[in-house]
Amino acid sequence: MEMIKQEEKRILFMKNKYKKQLATLPKGTLSLKKKEYYYLTYRDGKSVVSDYIGKYSEDVEKLKRQIERRRQIEKMLKELNIELELVKKVRRS
Repeated sequence: MEMIKQEEKRILFMKNKYKKQLATLPKGTLSLKKKEYYYLTYRDGKSVVSDYIGKYSEDVEKLKRQIERRRQIEKMLKELNIELELVKKVRRS
């Protein structure tokens, strides 16, 4: 039972850590318009917002890496939520 409690603590710690990282990363996707200019497109409530980024540059590459990192973290959070539910089920039984 102690090991299950430790696992639950680890999962909650990792979820908190990932959520903090997500807060610093941009959401949305990059889109190229008119074959020259990049926009960051994301949802804000019910509306879709496109923020102008500019022509291809180091900033665009950095933004691509940040968006990819965000997707990885979101995937890990989903997996942690599944693990947490399993741990809670085991603790209840």
